[in-house]
Amino acid sequence: MTKLIQQSTDANIISRVVSNFYETHPYPPPVTNLDNYSHQWTNERRRADYYLFWPFEPYRDDFNILVAGCGTSQAAKYAMRWPNAKVTGIDVSSNSIRHTEKLKHTYKLNNLTVKQLPVEQATELGQEFDHIVSTGVLHHLPDPDSGLRSLHDILAPGGAMHLMVYAPYGRAGVYLLQEYCRRLGIGTSSAEIQQLTQSLQALPPDHPLIPLLRHAPDFKDEAGIADALLHPQDRAYSVPEFMDFLTRAGFQFGRWIRQAPYLPQCGVLASSPHSALLEQLPVSEQYAAVELFRGTMVRHSAVVYRNEPASHQQISFNSDSWLDYTPIRQPGTIAIEERLPPGSAAVLINRNHTYTDIYLPITTGQKALYDLIDGQQTIRVIMDRIGNNTANESLQENIRRFFEILWQYDQIVIDASGSRRASTS
Repeated sequence: MTKLIQQSTDANIISRVVSNFYETHPYPPPVTNLDNYSHQWTNERRRADYYLFWPFEPYRDDFNILVAGCGTSQAAKYAMRWPNAKVTGIDVSSNSIRHTEKLKHTYKLNNLTVKQLPVEQATELGQEFDHIVSTGVLHHLPDPDSGLRSLHDILAPGGAMHLMVYAPYGRAGVYLLQEYCRRLGIGTSSAEIQQLTQSLQALPPDHPLIPLLRHAPDFKDEAGIADALLHPQDRAYSVPEFMDFLTRAGFQFGRWIRQAPYLPQCGVLASSPHSALLEQLPVSEQYAAVELFRGTMVRHSAVVYRNEPASHQQISFNSDSWLDYTPIRQPGTIAIEERLPPGSAAVLINRNHTYTDIYLPITTGQKALYDLIDGQQTIRVIMDRIGNNTANESLQENIRRFFEILWQYDQIVIDASGSRRASTS
């Protein structure tokens, strides 16, 4: 009993320290203008986002969303992104809530409600949510499992959650500098952060933090540096630890938000001597092995569901239902048609990928298929439009494989709601 009391006391202390940290260093840094963000969200982009989470369900935009740990602007952005949805944002920081309220007032976001509330107490909202967003939050809690369980309890049956937590290997340099700052007793005053920023410029060129300093947005301003290097509570999850984390809270893994970097079928590993060995592993072990091979993942961002049979939402190209899939291009995908590899008509790139080996050369015939993807036509209709005979099994297999590769490389998401209707008619 004494040990439990001590653990509870320690957790309360950590919670207060974290809350105070965000009061003085709100993160992300507050913004006052979201005009550019609102203009990005076309109906087609909303459809692509919807089918990332619910590939087998008819499209709707009036669901109930919780942004758990909403920071200074995330809940406002979701209210803009989904104007017909009901959005609730909660955060432990009153400062972050105030900034969100200002955005709500500025942009007349009548579909947004915000409340100061720890994630661990989300059940106090007294409602269920179709969609929960928790990105960059749970790894800062004294008891991440408690936070994730509370979100599980308010995710509606059939709901989907976007969960992001830190990954350990790509953040090795961050953890070295966190320990460095602890040993020196560096605090979070503006003067101390400025001195830390100057000291970072003297790091050895081969220090593990250098790649993040060059490319990560967290190191572009004072608030970002404080959040990355001076945060009082921070942990990371490898792929196996992430999967265990989900299981303990009653969730099941759906897919990675951007899956190509985790797949041995994509990028340099597809042609490596180990590709056959990798593909013999169970899927979760493949993810774990690829994380180790890449070595620089800084976060894991995934779609997860309640661990219930009805929640299963995974796409498969292993049955004839793929012909009734409707492919929708992912935002950020482009086709390059200059300085191409021999035999290629274009190279497809998803600009949201950070690994330079994740690109897809396609042939003239494949490009004809790709060019017909408009988010409305099924694969069957696309095949008919280019005159392909679905009775030709060899040709059909090549086309099936092409669309599966597009999906694996995050070039498309799949609206499979039509295939479900076709299979039940």
